[in-house]
Amino acid sequence: METATYVEYALGGAHEEYSTRNPRSLKAHRDAHSHLPGGNTRTVLHMEPFPLTWASAKSGTLTSLDGDTYIDLLGEFSAGIFGHSEPRIAEAVQVALSKGWNYGGNSQTEKEFAQKVCQRFAPSGIELVRFTNSGTEANTTALGAALAITKRRKILVFSGGYHGSTLVFPIALMQGSTAPCMNLPHDFVYAPYNNISETSAILEDLPQDTLAAILVEPVQGSGGCRAATKTFLHFLRNIADKTGAFLIFDEVMCSRLGYSGYSATQGVRGDIVTLGKYVAGGMTFGAFGGRRDIMELFDPSKNQLFHPGTYNNNVLSMHAGLVGLDIYNADEVDRLNKLGDYLKTKVQRIFIDEGIYPDTVKNASSNLIEIDSFQRDITLQLDEDATTHLDLPPMFITARGSMLNVRFSGPNAAKWQALYHHHMLARNIHIAARGYTPLTLCATEAHMDDYSNSIREFVRTHKRQLIISQS
Repeated sequence: METATYVEYALGGAHEEYSTRNPRSLKAHRDAHSHLPGGNTRTVLHMEPFPLTWASAKSGTLTSLDGDTYIDLLGEFSAGIFGHSEPRIAEAVQVALSKGWNYGGNSQTEKEFAQKVCQRFAPSGIELVRFTNSGTEANTTALGAALAITKRRKILVFSGGYHGSTLVFPIALMQGSTAPCMNLPHDFVYAPYNNISETSAILEDLPQDTLAAILVEPVQGSGGCRAATKTFLHFLRNIADKTGAFLIFDEVMCSRLGYSGYSATQGVRGDIVTLGKYVAGGMTFGAFGGRRDIMELFDPSKNQLFHPGTYNNNVLSMHAGLVGLDIYNADEVDRLNKLGDYLKTKVQRIFIDEGIYPDTVKNASSNLIEIDSFQRDITLQLDEDATTHLDLPPMFITARGSMLNVRFSGPNAAKWQALYHHHMLARNIHIAARGYTPLTLCATEAHMDDYSNSIREFVRTHKRQLIISQS
């Protein structure tokens, strides 16, 4: 059977079993079409044939409307790093509610929280900070500030980058896709992630003194847990210093990988750094901070840069953030990253033992340095068209610390990814449809073992067709 026919047939069977198992979620999805386009108000949560509807959650598990409980390895795409019912955060929120909300004014809690954020993320470059409602808003405002201050228009962005719902840069877009795009109408300059030579060539073609900002995720989240090399990040820092452009590190997701942010672990500082919801205990939140001379322009008494926002300093996020940063301390950052490394190593071993990775990796499998080098090569290759690039293994993992992503390559990659997602749901494991698993503080080695065993089962079930797909 041809690979395309095989995976389509298997996916059809998975859809049928899933629909039979989840009749209440199916009905809820259909009923929601009366009020929501496609029954959905958040595109990333859609999946075929329909998404599950959740009834409740506790600690590190989710329970569906159909009564099944799932291990949650998605953690609200990183925002839910504390799980669903962390008692200390719940208490902080209750305290906030007991004092009233929607003040329309300042509170002492926001001042204490700002101090804690600045102290923690100072090594990444945050000397002063402003709060927003989301990471999207933080990135949008950071770009607006860069354009206003530099009086320039061009913004350098990278393939696979995701900086919010109006700042999305899939590889297809950079290759000239004609699909509708809702990105903000900035003058974007596209470059391949992690590629110094091509980025240099692109920058050399720009007119002098036109580059306002460089916007980059030090570790891409939506782009598949691709980590920038230390050399690439320092290259960008050098470009910013030479051109006078602002280096904006989007650490909405990846700041979780280091106590003071990921860029701090690489010894490089941003001019502006953006943060997201996990910093405020998973509540509605975003932040941007950076160099004092930049951030002081937001001082309202100086009437230079205007930054309103009804919910910037909402009492729930301020209270939850104070507690959340104490919970996710340096020891917990280290523990969670090591748990991610534990899972990555187990998955790599499965791919090696089952022949999914090439023989050269199998022969070098006792040498962890060579395996990690192979993983870096995978990350660098991903700027090619993953649907046709034959040097990638048919199934692979990209990861950095507690952020991991199991992925597929080849012309049927999307169908394999969907089949893999359904395979996990059938085993009561909740991951992103794209294979993303940012671990939560509720995750344990037992959960990693359950997940890796399910991966091994998937590989053994479909190994022959996976390997054929690359021949």
